[in-house]
Amino acid sequence: MNAPFFYHPMLADEPESCFLPEESSKHISQVLRMKTGERLHLTDGKGLLAVAEILDAHKKKTSIRILEKQQIPAPDNKRIIAISPVKNTARFEWFLEKSTEIGIHQIIPLICQRTEKQHLRPERLKNILVSAMLQSQQCHLPILDEPTSLVKLLDSNLPDAKYIAHCLQYGDRTSFRDVVHSTHASIILIGPEGDFTSDEIHQAIQSGFTPVTLGEQRLRTETAGVVAAALGMG
Repeated sequence: MNAPFFYHPMLADEPESCFLPEESSKHISQVLRMKTGERLHLTDGKGLLAVAEILDAHKKKTSIRILEKQQIPAPDNKRIIAISPVKNTARFEWFLEKSTEIGIHQIIPLICQRTEKQHLRPERLKNILVSAMLQSQQCHLPILDEPTSLVKLLDSNLPDAKYIAHCLQYGDRTSFRDVVHSTHASIILIGPEGDFTSDEIHQAIQSGFTPVTLGEQRLRTETAGVVAAALGMG
């Protein structure tokens, strides 16, 4: 059995022997029923990975000894998805979970003309990202931006490889699979339920975005986001 992963944002500052917070301690002692001498992994979500040994599996304050630390480099092919939140919050949370497991670098909730008003809970969304990162045994927590309007995003500093996925019969579209390169940083825009408006697509193209298709099927917003994440990773 592989050693389980735990999130410890202050890992870089911890001494060799230290205590884990109550949430991790409870999971170690009462859920996993780990014992003294067993090993686990810790990450701060910024690439730092530690191997630690349990000294005392206490349900509120597990003590550990850090055996080694190493910095895991972030991949060069940083993938950014700017995606409109959807009416069903659970579906958007599903997208966050799955795209994190795939290895997305950054997620930008994108506010478009047809985006329905949402009340996103940042702390809950971060917890979903952390859980998905640990489940997939990664060391880099995706960046989750504040909701950003399309107009503001188009005027910001972005990777050279820029794509917009839409379903309208508006100009020519190429296959995202064929144009995205696994070694380059990139950003792709995914529109809301009802898609981008023709004006929004025009604005994106004028800003250097290449219009693409994710396949012949018409996908839900959150499904399109996961497909884009998977295709983008090569």
